[in-house]
Amino acid sequence: MKTISLAHRAIALPLIGLVVAWAFFMAAQYSDLYVSIDYANAPEVKLSTYLFLTGIAAGSIAAMLGQNLAIRARLELGEDNRLARAAHRFGNLAVIIGLAAGAVFAIGNFLSAFNLFQGRTESLWLRFLGVYLPILLATALVVVVLLRAFVFRKDLKDQNEQGEKKGLSEAQKALGLGYAVPILATAAAIIFGLVVYDVTRTNLEVWVWVIIQVIVVIGIVAGTRFASKAKAAKPAAPKPRTALAAGASTLNFVLSIVFGAAVTIMSFTFGSAAIEKLRVWPQYIDGKEPTTTEPTISPLTWSWLIDEMLPAKVLLILAVVGIFWTITERNKETENGN
Repeated sequence: MKTISLAHRAIALPLIGLVVAWAFFMAAQYSDLYVSIDYANAPEVKLSTYLFLTGIAAGSIAAMLGQNLAIRARLELGEDNRLARAAHRFGNLAVIIGLAAGAVFAIGNFLSAFNLFQGRTESLWLRFLGVYLPILLATALVVVVLLRAFVFRKDLKDQNEQGEKKGLSEAQKALGLGYAVPILATAAAIIFGLVVYDVTRTNLEVWVWVIIQVIVVIGIVAGTRFASKAKAAKPAAPKPRTALAAGASTLNFVLSIVFGAAVTIMSFTFGSAAIEKLRVWPQYIDGKEPTTTEPTISPLTWSWLIDEMLPAKVLLILAVVGIFWTITERNKETENGN
């Protein structure tokens, strides 16, 4: 790794995180094959929940580390270095995708909780492990990655050391609260709704939804106030750049990842479809109704691996190699070092 530049490693890390996330997602879907389709018999705590969360965490943390390397590369090579700048933008995009995945995961667990445990008498501990803990972990992941990636960064610390230390420090704290408060408020509202549902065992009444929305709005307003406070602080003077160059650079970055994004989606879709084909539903034989509605799971075979799963893996590799290659090729250093 020492012979690979910081900028190249910054691009590679989020892509490695993508591969790891894909593996955990496929493992999660495979584990769900052995979960009963009947809600009454479904387990209170599913392995797939934590496998999905682990995949999201791996991708988000890898993206954050890649962003950190890209910032180091820009500090060492200069703000105008094309490859370091492209790596930084790619790292930012990867972090945002990871944050979005974490938010969707938390909200998805919240919505699925109403059907999974309806009419059942499971223990509070299992309920906590199956629903509450994943939401809390996903919220913590989003907050930590968000603050670490966009607030408490090395380049911002360097600005603090060079500028007005006290004022910038307060601005940094306000910026962190501006990011974190709305997320924490939304998580608190989600937990509140689940607690009310668990206690009453009925659909949430109108006033409960009102309270939930009030909590969310309070968090947004408080976050906006903190963000405004941070915005009012004296910023570091940016380096001048022309709008034309910025627009061309942005277009160049977008074009370099569109292909990879499309192929990545295809790899996840084809992988999911391949795993689902292992589920064999009972069929009518000679006009006789099947004795069970539960499907059987086909064993893993070389034929399935080659015909069904291998194309998804090849697409994933193609996406990873394609993204890395297009970003590095489009942003090669010129003779003047930029």
